[in-house]
Amino acid sequence: MTNDATILCVRFRLAPMYEALLPQLLAVLGEFTPVVQAEPPDGALADLRGAVRYFGRGPAELAAVIRVRALALYGVDCVIGAGPNPMLARMAARRTAPGTTLVVTDPAGFLRGRPVAALDGVGPSTARALCAYGLDTVGRVADAPLAVLQRITGARAGRDLWERAHGIDRSRVAPNAAARSTATERSFPRDETDRDRHRRALLSAAQELGARMRAEAQVCRTLTLTVRYADRSTTTRTRTLREPTAHSAELTSAAYALYDALALQRARVRGIALRAEGLTPAEQAAHQLSLDPADEKARRLEAVADRARARFGPGAIIPGSLAA
Repeated sequence: MTNDATILCVRFRLAPMYEALLPQLLAVLGEFTPVVQAEPPDGALADLRGAVRYFGRGPAELAAVIRVRALALYGVDCVIGAGPNPMLARMAARRTAPGTTLVVTDPAGFLRGRPVAALDGVGPSTARALCAYGLDTVGRVADAPLAVLQRITGARAGRDLWERAHGIDRSRVAPNAAARSTATERSFPRDETDRDRHRRALLSAAQELGARMRAEAQVCRTLTLTVRYADRSTTTRTRTLREPTAHSAELTSAAYALYDALALQRARVRGIALRAEGLTPAEQAAHQLSLDPADEKARRLEAVADRARARFGPGAIIPGSLAA
């Protein structure tokens, strides 16, 4: 393992309404390196080994330029952690303050005093089990014999834990890794109190998400609605779908249900965002066959509409209520 802190973890300070900006922000990182891995909803990993050699600048200097460009182009600040591997970069990003970069040059010193729960891959139950044996810091876990850790957490988990406590992370930055979520947002030019306009925005957003996921052969497991009000406050609600889907009708129904559950009364809304989470390949998802002819017809029509949009553009076919 190299000790050069050339892996960046960038966490953009994105409000839930603006998560759809993530692809553009990833393009900023892409100006420095092609090895960029999205970590939705607000982050990314970037391998700067080639960039350090090409630009003749260290990771901290390149991180400063990335921050300035994100602010200048999109008005988005970020926190950045740099380390010799993705795990240390992520942990550094969690510890640093907004507008700063924390570079890990001494992994052992950085990790030693940290609570064991701060270690990547250690959940609450594992942390409780380790603390029960007095292994409450990463340093104490690193000092413990491998056999002891394996007796507490299991053979494979114990070895992984031992390696992480010693700053070893065998994962790599995977460029173009499949996103785990996707989002879209609809803003209103002024404070909007009309429920029908709110629902039209939801319909448009759900249609876009569905078409996007189907084009990438993905389905989502949960849907999250975020409503932004005139005073800049937001309300967020999440619903787990009956089954993973990219079917626009089901996404729209879920979006309407989330919106209706808010029971907004003349709320001054400035924007509505939908985020599809838990994305998985469509081929790996189970689908309950429907005996409803109308549902099957809707899915066939949806496939035809997708082919038309792919050929003539996204606006070739839209719901009639959006064309009015």
